[in-house]
Amino acid sequence: MPNLFDPLTLGSAVMRNRIAMAPMTRNRADENGVPSPFAVEYYRQRAGAGLIITEATQPSETGRGYAGTPGLHSDEQQAAWKQIADAVHGEGGLIYLQLMHTGRIGHSSLLPSGRQIMAPSAVRAEMDVATATGEMVPAEVPLEMSTSDIESVITDFADSAERAIAAGLDGVELHGANGYLLHQFLSSHTNRRTDEYGGSVSGLGRFVVELVTAVADRIGGNRLGLRLSPGGKFNDMHDTNNEETYVELVRQLDGLGLSYLHTLRGRPTPLHDQLRAIWNSVYMVNTGYQGSSEFDVLNQLIVDKVADCVSVGRLFISNPDLVTRWRNSLPLAPWDEDTFYFGTEKGYTDYPNAETA
Repeated sequence: MPNLFDPLTLGSAVMRNRIAMAPMTRNRADENGVPSPFAVEYYRQRAGAGLIITEATQPSETGRGYAGTPGLHSDEQQAAWKQIADAVHGEGGLIYLQLMHTGRIGHSSLLPSGRQIMAPSAVRAEMDVATATGEMVPAEVPLEMSTSDIESVITDFADSAERAIAAGLDGVELHGANGYLLHQFLSSHTNRRTDEYGGSVSGLGRFVVELVTAVADRIGGNRLGLRLSPGGKFNDMHDTNNEETYVELVRQLDGLGLSYLHTLRGRPTPLHDQLRAIWNSVYMVNTGYQGSSEFDVLNQLIVDKVADCVSVGRLFISNPDLVTRWRNSLPLAPWDEDTFYFGTEKGYTDYPNAETA
């Protein structure tokens, strides 16, 4: 009977346990999108996870939606990510880079001069967003992407994924969740196109299928994962009655040989069970803010074969040795939400391991 501490084959690698560190934005990169020097130690400390999935990383200057997020589209950024990958590998860990284009979530002040935020359709997010200086303002109406824009973004993702592998990372996760660009294409609320990239069930999924295929062609499907949030409402999404879109999407992607499918699931739903049944490689679950991250609950997901592995977020922030603590039934340290975003070492690399606490 499998459990969270068992190894698991993931694409061309092996996870030494079935506990992944979920991607978590920490906003500590510099103004050029270069990961902070502190990031090397941050990720090294957490290499006991079966897999580290990095913070969301923009594949281009025009994919940036937040200050302080890293990129992977320049040589300087690539060199910094290589140091991180080397540090994790030095501890025997695995690390995938999460790539994210924010689409309509963001502000034009964060983009190169004269560029606008883009999305599948010109539908404004009913929310406030942060400018480059941190001021909160109403979200802008995005520019509807042309076919040429779509092709350019797909190329940006593939180029960035290729850089990730060149930097020594073990793979790439594409962020198709939480109201960002890929998710925006999947929802009829944000995708009101009438061309081949909208309208029908297959149309709503076409951008994601083409993007995943292009990246898989570039780096190999066995080095590629995809994250989805069916039913997710974060960032003014209205994902309702679109189960058929996700079923069709996953059916089309299943044959590409991806290393895993990563779904956010606050509570069990028939759709998640259906996606699990369709998917033939590793199926990863993140219970997120609305679900439980207690060991017994997560372990039961593995025992019951609801998932092959789980991803855990905030507990890894304050417990860099989370796997060791769980394995030895040691107390868990609380996190400090005031230091989640921005800053330097405080609340980032200064949480001790259990034996030094």
